[in-house]
Amino acid sequence: MNNRRSLVLAAILFIGAIAAGYWGLVLTRQQPVAEVPVTQMVEQKVAAVEDTTRQPVVVLARDVPPHVALTAEDLTLEKLQTAPVGSLTSIDQAVGLTPWRALAAGTWLSKQSFEVGGPLARMIRPDERALAVAIDEVTGAGGQLTPGDYVDILLFLREDTANPQQSAQIVLPAVRVLSVGDELGLTNDGQLASPPLNAEEALKQAQRRATARTAVLAVPEPLINQLMLATQAGTLRLAVRSAEEKRLSKYWAGQQESPSNIENAKRSLYRFNQLAMASPVRAPVAGNPVAQRERGIEIIRGSQNTQRPAQ
Repeated sequence: MNNRRSLVLAAILFIGAIAAGYWGLVLTRQQPVAEVPVTQMVEQKVAAVEDTTRQPVVVLARDVPPHVALTAEDLTLEKLQTAPVGSLTSIDQAVGLTPWRALAAGTWLSKQSFEVGGPLARMIRPDERALAVAIDEVTGAGGQLTPGDYVDILLFLREDTANPQQSAQIVLPAVRVLSVGDELGLTNDGQLASPPLNAEEALKQAQRRATARTAVLAVPEPLINQLMLATQAGTLRLAVRSAEEKRLSKYWAGQQESPSNIENAKRSLYRFNQLAMASPVRAPVAGNPVAQRERGIEIIRGSQNTQRPAQ
């Protein structure tokens, strides 16, 4: 009797075990895979780590007109892995500021965005003027001219009635190059005059610089007229000065030597017909028979030079 009860009990337990296993298997298949929330947690942790390494930058959310104060609706905050130099990092820093020119959406803001004057105006001193001159591969130092270089401006005069002998002179020494083509140098405070470029844009700009047709120079204001006369009198060339001459920035702006340098440059090329160290041919004076006498014929035999009257 006891054996029969034991067999019945064992059979019941066996059936219960099978039912429990089957039910557990069904529940396991109905539950979502546990890997999904784990993956999401990992992604969230990675995003949190990356967020701490990025820096906030104030960017325009829409186009803004000039001379209108910015509001919080005009601005948005983006986090960049590398923030541009001098960029604003808080929306409160930009609210209420007035840009002097129209700015497009997506422009990152800095203090220069609200300064009066364009890039060239921020690259010259109060006693300088920015003047563009025409260049090519020869006159522009073989296409190797770079903003920030210092150059001597050379003038070549061909022989003509005003200049009996061809000549070459230095018009202005130690003049700073502000831009070559569309490539700008640094402003007076050492900041980039134009937004930074990526590697591809920088390569394209270097290619355009090699074929540029204009260069903008920082010319002392007292000598601007002299350079304008030189550009019309003959052919200009730019000779690059050595980078080891570290005092060139004080050549025209120094307190001691610059006044004498300006006076020397003024005396240098004030009258272009004196460059050849010869006087121009003068017209005959009316009523003066000596002056009206025709020039003779110059005869050269070896080392002898004789003058023969004209027939």
